[in-house]
Amino acid sequence: MNTPRSGSETATRSGSGHGSGPVASHGGGGRRRTPLDLLMNSGLGKLLRNIGIAPRQASGESLLDLAEALLSLRGRASGPALASAFFDLYEASDLAARQEFLAKVHGAHPADAEAIDKAITAWGEKRDEAAARALHKATESPSQKLIRLLNLAPQGTERLIGMREDLLAGPLGDGGLAAFDRDLEGAFANWFNAGFLELRRVAWDSPARVLERIIQYEAVHEIHGWDDLRRRVEPIDRRCYGFFHPQMMDDPLIFVEVALTNELPSAIHQIIAEERDLVQPRDATCAIFYSINNCRNGLKGIPFGNYLIKRVVGLLREELPQLQTFATLSPTPGFAKWLAKAQGDGSPVPPSRELRGLAARYLVQAKGKGGQPLDAVARFHLGNGARLEAVHANADLSENGQRQAHGVMVNYVYDLGEIEANHFALTELGTVVTSKAVQALLEEGEPKDAKVKGGRKKGAKDAVAA
Repeated sequence: MNTPRSGSETATRSGSGHGSGPVASHGGGGRRRTPLDLLMNSGLGKLLRNIGIAPRQASGESLLDLAEALLSLRGRASGPALASAFFDLYEASDLAARQEFLAKVHGAHPADAEAIDKAITAWGEKRDEAAARALHKATESPSQKLIRLLNLAPQGTERLIGMREDLLAGPLGDGGLAAFDRDLEGAFANWFNAGFLELRRVAWDSPARVLERIIQYEAVHEIHGWDDLRRRVEPIDRRCYGFFHPQMMDDPLIFVEVALTNELPSAIHQIIAEERDLVQPRDATCAIFYSINNCRNGLKGIPFGNYLIKRVVGLLREELPQLQTFATLSPTPGFAKWLAKAQGDGSPVPPSRELRGLAARYLVQAKGKGGQPLDAVARFHLGNGARLEAVHANADLSENGQRQAHGVMVNYVYDLGEIEANHFALTELGTVVTSKAVQALLEEGEPKDAKVKGGRKKGAKDAVAA
């Protein structure tokens, strides 16, 4: 999701790659001048002194100039203003200039080898807390310091998220982009620690801006306007919860939509249909997580989802202690692509029972990086310790559901007593824990000579090798 671009001014290139200390002399024998001195006496520096002038396009080099000026600051007093000016210039620039900056900024400010060697020597001699702090400071990437300084700007955190969204839109195979991405992701992992986030229920009386964001960010089952949203958040048997950051209180980071039901649903229309029977919350036995949305691509890799589900389960158990089952009704977004490759493009979609068996094989046996499930949603829920419970055909008749998965959806069950064991099975043993119903689907699709008496593979249990 793109962040709004805003505007006001800034910068020009000078100085060394370290961004600290004097880098140039002025005239013959005058005092040595820092990148900040050079910047403030440049044409772009004049713009900095006249904030309010409409922003203009800049090059990646101009952005590097301003970044170097930020790193040259001795104190923090000017930091917020200069950081704000940087973002004004950055956001007024076109994507090519922004990505030029992002590709170069990490390499433009290499680690200070001399300072690291000195700190290592001091640690070897003293091994005290002061030496440890000095070593940590010396090994910190200058671009990590730049990220902290940029966070001083108004809405700095959100604007840095927008910067990472620009970065992720580029070719991460580029060494400079990948290095700066690691620095950004590391900073976000600290700033967006689940312990710092606020869990809030989103209801029909929530602020309009929050409700607008829910409509905007819903990517699993599209919300068709305000009436559709109202059916998701207002009824007594529906819930919506989101994580919010203190600096972004009207903008959810991730949210989950929950349906209270009396049984596991086998199709999404059972949950989001306009006409349906209400379930009294005190009579419900199941809490169904039917849509989980990470709202900002710039926070990719930050593990909100598992914390969100566990927190929401805790809230619901406290409010409705009679709930027995916590489960999902989830899409299988990579299934159609995998099936086309497995069967060959142009092959007809198999009938429902065969389709379910193929989907089960895809979810359990198709492997991706690190031997983990290929399907992103399966990887998420199974990695959180859920069990693959059921596979349904004709469950999502929307255009998106047909295109991505030929209408297949699945239930993952979060059995609180088994979560840790299931997680261990997947991550350490490479196995996916399934129900007997899913195991039966897998066995139906196997060659007859692979089966033994009783219809089960020798040694087969409900945990299936991934």
